[in-house]
Amino acid sequence: MRLILMGPPGAGKGTQARFVADHFGVPAISTGDIFRANVSRGTPLGIEAQRYMDAGEYVPDEVTNKMVRNRIDEDDAKPGFLLDGYPRTLAQVTELDGMIAFTGHRLDAVVVLTVDPEELVQRLIHRAQTDGRADDTEDVIRRRQEVYAEQTAPLIEVYRGRGICIEVDGMGEVDDVTTRIFDALDVVPQS
Repeated sequence: MRLILMGPPGAGKGTQARFVADHFGVPAISTGDIFRANVSRGTPLGIEAQRYMDAGEYVPDEVTNKMVRNRIDEDDAKPGFLLDGYPRTLAQVTELDGMIAFTGHRLDAVVVLTVDPEELVQRLIHRAQTDGRADDTEDVIRRRQEVYAEQTAPLIEVYRGRGICIEVDGMGEVDDVTTRIFDALDVVPQS
């Protein structure tokens, strides 16, 4: 199964990605986790990524594309993968199409978690307080929501046009959202 999990920051993608990836026996590949790991290790990629993350902006496509290409080429991703946080731009959609076509497969589904915008802000403020995530100030949170609406939300239309977009209500208890995702994916044929 080759999946993308989309939704605005705070929609629960990271939480749901683990459950969905385990269910299908594929790795959950989160660009945010990879960026944060590089930042904490002080790598050149991490230093570059930190500048953009601190401003609530996206890390440039060239850096992100290379990182994703390297990750989906790893052995554990051969039977499939779940992408969380990629693609985020139309240029990245094109890049991902090429990556997947090169393997002889196709993208099976794009799951979009929908959540009330104010609920998202409150979730992220709470996460910042409990997890000590300095990048989650209210100003940065609101800016990330704007960037998502401007740059990433249009991708939903692209995938909807391809007939592979599945929108799932991301409000409520984690288990309820997980059940909704599994119910939606049960009817999706795997490539």
